[in-house]
Amino acid sequence: MTKPVEQPDTPAFVLVRPQMGENIGAAARAMWNFGLDRMRLVAPRDGWPNPAATAMASGAGRLLDGAQLSPDLPDAVADCSYVFATTARARDLTKPVFSPEAAMQMAAEKIASGQRVAVLFGPERAGLENDDIARANAIISVPVNPEFASLNLAQCVLLVGYEWMRAVGEVMDHTTEMAGTDWAEGVGVEHLAQHYQDRLEEAGFFFPEHKANSMRTNLRNMWSRMPLTRADVQMLHGVMRQMVRWKTRDD
Repeated sequence: MTKPVEQPDTPAFVLVRPQMGENIGAAARAMWNFGLDRMRLVAPRDGWPNPAATAMASGAGRLLDGAQLSPDLPDAVADCSYVFATTARARDLTKPVFSPEAAMQMAAEKIASGQRVAVLFGPERAGLENDDIARANAIISVPVNPEFASLNLAQCVLLVGYEWMRAVGEVMDHTTEMAGTDWAEGVGVEHLAQHYQDRLEEAGFFFPEHKANSMRTNLRNMWSRMPLTRADVQMLHGVMRQMVRWKTRDD
């Protein structure tokens, strides 16, 4: 009985004719930052394996150990049904062009349906050649400064890898580290507001009389606008108690 071929759950990142081992190692680190471990190398200039790549990979060496080495691009993408080519330059080729975000969303959908997807990254000096891009189904174009459009190989890998993580992971757009506490409940904020109002009443703060009600309302509104934690409430109670003790002692 033939064992079924396991379908990958990530795209293959194909470095086409990379020049420096250090950049291959840096690309491996960038890939592994976002859970990508299917690296393919097409005719690396300085041969393979490369000690400089291993030194730069620092923690992502397993990607280099498992990297698929190919003599040319057709061999590297022979098993792929959809291929993206990254480029920042305009090309005289009719192809769909995607942003990194849209491309990785499409990659995730295709991989989920059982397809194999690859992303091509060109050599450091000039990027992919038109002959390379002609073998791709679509282009990934990064919105960069047109007066300085060149991206370092590892930077481009990192950028696309980040968009892959956004496409398949639960990325929080915003969160707050609570540092061991919880948000204050309404009853706690109400007691704090009353504590301050009572002490400020005793100190004669709400003056003149015709403005007193407005001042009380503004003070109470301030407490509601503040995103207070339980620790904040406890500290602010303590601040007011200490100020009252200090004033009593001074008197």
